[in-house]
Formats: sequence, structure tokens, C-alpha cells
Amino acid sequence: MTDSAALLDRRFTVAPMMDWTDRHCRAFHRVLTRRAVLYTEMAVDQALIHGDVPRLIGFDASEHPVAIQLGGSDPELLARASRIAESYGYLEINLNVGCPSDRVQSGKFGACLMREPELVRDCLIAMREAVSVPVTVKHRLGVDDQDPEKTLFGFVETVRESGVETFIVHARKAWLKGLSPKENRDVPPLDYELVRRLKAEQPDLEILLNGGLESLEHGLAERHGTDGIMLGRAAYHTPWTLAEVDTRLYGAASDPCATPFEAVEAYRHYVEAQLERGVKLHAITRHMLGLFAGRPGARKWRQALSERANRPGAGWQVLEDALDAVRPAAAE
Repeated sequence: MTDSAALLDRRFTVAPMMDWTDRHCRAFHRVLTRRAVLYTEMAVDQALIHGDVPRLIGFDASEHPVAIQLGGSDPELLARASRIAESYGYLEINLNVGCPSDRVQSGKFGACLMREPELVRDCLIAMREAVSVPVTVKHRLGVDDQDPEKTLFGFVETVRESGVETFIVHARKAWLKGLSPKENRDVPPLDYELVRRLKAEQPDLEILLNGGLESLEHGLAERHGTDGIMLGRAAYHTPWTLAEVDTRLYGAASDPCATPFEAVEAYRHYVEAQLERGVKLHAITRHMLGLFAGRPGARKWRQALSERANRPGAGWQVLEDALDAVRPAAAE
């Protein structure tokens, strides 16, 4: 079995994001960084137990190191789902205690579990007993009228009784009443200092900082006093950000790709293999739209992919033509 602990250096991680961090997104991100730990979209425990597992959580070995996030609140079901995930080769199982969406709340999992730390503890115990890979938890500072000053420290104190040692803390409380998931990304205010205090009080735990980190620079500026950072939307919308991670976070001698053009070429083998399996080009390229964000030719790149990747029979040539559209602007 792969030594998970040796591969899971969580100094930098890419967040689990519903409808975004699917297998094609992760394969693309892996072209840009060899070292960052990548997380899947949340997979619901009962869906894995009763559904099409290869379709739901199948992945390419090139994505490693990759972790899976599970959603649920029944220890037995989560244990069964964890065993399935481990059998597929995931190096870490993460429990979602942070998502504020109505759909997640109706299933009694996600951020609403911040109110039930004993249940979270019991879920994690069951998960850890079911698998040999690390089990971790991603959570909020609190929810609704909870006082983060009390809730966060009490939650972690209880949950750590499970033996879990890695806590990924979204440094914002979630409002489950009256706010949409989108609004929950902006209010209430972030509190990175509270997460740093948690690490100071629990130095033997691995504490990762997540939430509202707008860029790699922002993450680097705020990571002091914690063990690592997790970027979400910034990594997705400006993926070239990831091309600096290996040198700046892990001390690698060089980055995997020197330019976005090299990154696209490095992704070619994966793209062509997926097209041969019948995957539509748009399902792959939708994750690449932000590759040139902030660089000359960004609009031409997005336009070329958006207009042509959805057409019947679209193939690798669409990407070649999109790069040709960018090159004049990039050369200026």
C-alpha cells in the first residue's frame, strides 16, 4: 500500500469544491503542481454505497496525492463509504463539516454538524477504524448564533478525541438561516487570528487555514502560525497560481511548467486519452478558462474555448487554435 503519510505534505492544498474539482480539474491542476494535495468534490456516503462508484469517485493515478471528501452524519455509513474510497486508492478521507448549502443541511451533514461535535467525533472514530489512510475534518468557526470564541475551541477539543490530527479550518462562521452559500462566502467576517490561536493552543494538531484567501500571495501572508493553507476559488479561477506552489511552498528546484503554453502541452496526453473514452472536450476545458487570467490574451483564450469546445466532435485542435489566438498578445 502507498505510504500516505509520506505523500500528504499539506503545506498547500486545493479545496474541495462542488461541481468544480472533478477528476478533469484535478488532472489539470496536477500538471501545474506536483506537490499540492488535491481534494475531490464532496461525495455523499449513501451515494457511494448505493451508486455508480467508478463514475462518482474514479480518478486517474496521475492526480496523486489526492484526497476524497465525504459528506454524511451516520458513523456506520461513513465507515462503509470510507472503505470504498480507500479501496479506490485515495490517500486521505476528509469529512465535510463546513458546507452551508440547504441541500447539505437537509441531509444533516456539512456545517450544521458544528452543533454536534460528539456526533462528529463518533463519525470520525468509525471512519478511522474502517481504513488505514489518514482521516481529517474540514469545518467552520461555528454556525448561526454560536460564539466562535467558544465554539471553535470546544469543537476541536471534543473532535480530537477521535484521534484525528488534521483540522482544516474555514476561518468564517456559517449562517445557515437566511443566507445562500454564495453569501456565506462574504459574511460574517473572516477571523484568521482565531485559527492561529487554535494552533497555538493545540500545537500537536495539524491546523490548515482556509477561507477567503484571494491569491497565493495572500495565503503566504496569512499562513504564519498555522501548518498550511488551502486555496479554493483563487486556485480554480486563476490556476496558473498553482505553477508557483512547488518552488515557493515546497522548495522544489523548479516549477513543473515555465509558461501556460507548456502547461497546455503537458496536459495533452490526458486530454486525448479522455476524448478517446468519449468524454466531451467541454467537460475538460471548462476548468482551463482561467489559465491566462491576468495575462495578455486571456480574453481570446476564454472566447476560443467557450465558443468551440462544446461543438460536436471538438478535439485537441480546439486547444491548439486557442493557443494560436493567444500567442500574438503574449509576444507583445
